[in-house]
Amino acid sequence: MSMTDRIVLSCTCEGTMAPDGAALARAGCGAEAAAHQLCRAGLDRFRAALATGQPVTVTCTQEAPLFREVAEAEGAEQPLAFANIRETAGWTAEARLSGPKMAAIIAAAAEAPAPFNVVTMESRGVALLIGRDEVAIGAARDLAESLDMTVLLAPGAEVAPPRSTDFPVLQGRIRTARGHLGAFELTVDAYAAPDPSSRRMLRFGPSRDGATSRADIVIDLGGGAPLFPAPELRPGYLRADPRDRAVVADLVRRAAQMVGTFDKPQFIDFAADLCAHSRNRITGCTRCLSLCPTGAITPAGDSVAIDPMICAGCGQCAAACPTGAAAYALPEAETLARRLRAALRAWHAAGGDSAPRILFHDAAHGEALIDASGRFGRGLPAQVIPLAVNEIIQIGPEALAAALAYGAGSVLILGAARPRHDMAGLHATLDLVATLCAATGHEAPALIETDDPDALEDALHALARLPVRAGRSAFLPPNDKRGLLVMAVAEMNRAAPSPAERIALAPGAPFGAIVLDTAACTLCHACTGACPAGALSDNPERPMLRFTETACVQCGICAATCPEKAITLAPGIDFAAWDQPRRILNEEEPFCCTRCGKPFGTRSGIERVQAKLAGHWMFAGAAGAARLEGLKMCDTCRIEAVVTEGFDPHAPDQRRVRTADDFRD
Repeated sequence: MSMTDRIVLSCTCEGTMAPDGAALARAGCGAEAAAHQLCRAGLDRFRAALATGQPVTVTCTQEAPLFREVAEAEGAEQPLAFANIRETAGWTAEARLSGPKMAAIIAAAAEAPAPFNVVTMESRGVALLIGRDEVAIGAARDLAESLDMTVLLAPGAEVAPPRSTDFPVLQGRIRTARGHLGAFELTVDAYAAPDPSSRRMLRFGPSRDGATSRADIVIDLGGGAPLFPAPELRPGYLRADPRDRAVVADLVRRAAQMVGTFDKPQFIDFAADLCAHSRNRITGCTRCLSLCPTGAITPAGDSVAIDPMICAGCGQCAAACPTGAAAYALPEAETLARRLRAALRAWHAAGGDSAPRILFHDAAHGEALIDASGRFGRGLPAQVIPLAVNEIIQIGPEALAAALAYGAGSVLILGAARPRHDMAGLHATLDLVATLCAATGHEAPALIETDDPDALEDALHALARLPVRAGRSAFLPPNDKRGLLVMAVAEMNRAAPSPAERIALAPGAPFGAIVLDTAACTLCHACTGACPAGALSDNPERPMLRFTETACVQCGICAATCPEKAITLAPGIDFAAWDQPRRILNEEEPFCCTRCGKPFGTRSGIERVQAKLAGHWMFAGAAGAARLEGLKMCDTCRIEAVVTEGFDPHAPDQRRVRTADDFRD
């Protein structure tokens, strides 16, 4: 939908800022004069816009709840969008120059995300509290009115017997744990029940290993190693140092609220048929497995499986997935590319006199810093366009390449000084795109890690202004992630200051070719059957091996599958090869049956089989030579020849000691 089909309502926020009406009009982001107080005295302007039935964008996020309430009361059904141009542009030291940025922010906000699915977890309040001392008993006592409590004390714990058994107190040591809120299952060793006659300290009876405990909530006050990777991200698992009473008290408060039905987004859309993890029990791509911080991804035959209940939504798997099998949903890659396209087109249409810099940030950390900078400091420079995502590590190379292709001078990513997630995936993405930038003349992307708005200001205001590039792409992003990745990189190169023909990449990159030893290749096509991405293909009409370079994800399954070891991987980009739909790697004339003339194989394949069997006793002598010639016949003619000859390898005169060589190909 064009911005001209949308009504944009802006506001001076009681005269504290001045939206650049001329710049917004040039970009199609609003022709009406800004209201003085849209959320109060000017609310009728909003009602009038709703009455038209057109989509509406309001350049205020602070009062979004009020505008939504009014729209609901008016029975309006058209989509609403909200853009923050106040803290990001209007309340900044360079507000006078920020008209193009305002237009960019408004245009990006109009690109609505696709709907996403949610998963539901249900907790009935059955809680297992793991502890080692009286702190655990006290916490369980505080929670007993809200939750169905069981306490599991570590062997050797010295705890006085409770005066009344309000909840079970058991002994045990956790061997394994799995699950999530509403569905935890733990294996317990040294499991024992207390003796009811315990006097000074709890004494426990005979113990056993391998007991199973199920719970909706697990509260860990044991003070040892966490039961799960990335424990703070596991739904329903609450852990604290028992020595920190304030933290324990907060944990008790949170645990008491974890009863009922809880919805969480299904962060990753997964298409198993696109996954390049494995084929024929040969492992290929493992990028997501090594990046997932919570252990939500596990091998599952030819693909992997992603447990949406455990997934914490960091998005590293989607950013690293070379095939698009794992795609992030908040927002999806196509939506992010559309927002970039809309923002940068609006910037240039509004008359931006420099190449803008895109600043990706998350909602929780980044917005707080940007708001603080706008309210108390200089704010963002006029050339910096902020763009929010759910998690910065969801940003893949396709988004960075698309931003540069659409005309951004550079891409910046704002992260926390102490990140919540492991950043290995993001650093790999930045390294890949930096290599592409070095080869094409673009400025490499940069990561700014700070929790200080003043430090953010200093870093951004120190950046030089970049000239506008004449060559900018306007491609429409496709809705498949692999297609977007390939197109974005190709367009980034076409719009580059110095376009490249070839770019060498490090092993593990999502692009590359295969090098084929044609002398060793027999065109058996084991590789084409194993290739999960369809990069290798045959030709039904003649013996041929074809390769589509844009489809190759460098998973290595073809090289591991090839019986002749004729394939090696060559990571990199050959843009000329990208423009070819398929190129022929090997081709032979078909070998025709010497009896009936039917094509049934290749000459090199037949000759290789003959060479391997030449020393076998069944093919020795004059009769054996005739049998070797029979290998040049198709299956039908070969059977007829064997029947005519009457050869029986099990006949008495053929009996002899068999060796392993008799059963080799």
